[in-house]
Amino acid sequence: MSDVKRYLSRNLFMLKGRYSRRGYDWWWHSFTGRNTVTGEEKSFFIEYFVINPNLYPGKVVLAQRADNVMYGVRPSYVMIKAGCWGKDAKQINNFYPASELVNKRSKLDFQIGSCILSEQEISGTVSIDKEEAVRYPECMTDSGSMTWNLKVSKKIPYCAGYGTSWLFRALHCFEMYWHAQGVKTEYSGKVTLDGATYEVKPETSFGYADKNWGSDFTNPWVWLSSCDITSLVTGKPLKNSCLEVGGGTPKVFGIPLENKLLVYLKLEDKEYEFNFSKFFKRSSTSFTIFEEENEMHWCVTAENPHYLVDISVFCSKDDMLKINYEAPNGKKLHNNLWNGGNGHGEIKVFRKIGSKELEFLDNVAIGHVGCEYGKYDKED
Repeated sequence: MSDVKRYLSRNLFMLKGRYSRRGYDWWWHSFTGRNTVTGEEKSFFIEYFVINPNLYPGKVVLAQRADNVMYGVRPSYVMIKAGCWGKDAKQINNFYPASELVNKRSKLDFQIGSCILSEQEISGTVSIDKEEAVRYPECMTDSGSMTWNLKVSKKIPYCAGYGTSWLFRALHCFEMYWHAQGVKTEYSGKVTLDGATYEVKPETSFGYADKNWGSDFTNPWVWLSSCDITSLVTGKPLKNSCLEVGGGTPKVFGIPLENKLLVYLKLEDKEYEFNFSKFFKRSSTSFTIFEEENEMHWCVTAENPHYLVDISVFCSKDDMLKINYEAPNGKKLHNNLWNGGNGHGEIKVFRKIGSKELEFLDNVAIGHVGCEYGKYDKED
């Protein structure tokens, strides 16, 4: 069985038991298309998000509404979030009662309104005018409209391992789970954003697909991903390659694990993984994120007894947005969660020789990097 098929159970709807009243589940897709008239390149994202579906299934309850904040009301809805990065970066949110969700437990088959999600297809539409977006700040949305109809082909998955296994999921060990079914994903089809049409082609979509679920979010929140990788040694694109970085401060049974990342790097036939949950592999990671006036800069180092990987990514703030989520408990503590899809940078790979020497192995450039960083701006 291929890895893509082996990990499909981790991509299913997870909001059962207590998670159905105090949990969230979302599926994220991001990719690049080109304007059919001007040829302009633009990066897009689409997210199918469910929170506390059994709490108030018959209506949309937004916790950020002023009276709900006052009384500590928890949210309950299905949200479809879609938008773009770039100079006109935006996120457009539409909401539905959870009772309108049609979902199969045995496979990824999700439909609400005109929006469809499966392993092979995503389609839908979101729209909100400027007056509504201003009138209802609890919707946490920009104005605009976006429609998409895309085929999805997931080529390289990344499974976090024990942390997302059946047992760890059943025990609700982590507050936030993460699984990337398509670190490299090829998309094809059309997107229409505010009246402009974009064509998405598999070979230039530089696509990504993952999911998160749990009862709360990590703080800080770190994410990097790219499948647009070129060797700086040979100058050739590496088409069977990808980078995935995620984490921050995961909590296990409520105990925070400070500054822990999962790092997965695939360069053609060679794979490098640094996973704190696989303790027997003795890997470690460290990161520093610099927020400058005009850009964000991620510096990540990952190592084990055999290899060391250095990652450096930059993204202009003008190309990013602060993405909005409220947690299952109704709080919105991530108010500075920078999110982008036009990052760029380099990765250097070394082999360890003895205890002090490093042998250079590879240096690659990465583009169309999905990137995210944020810390709570307050603590309760």
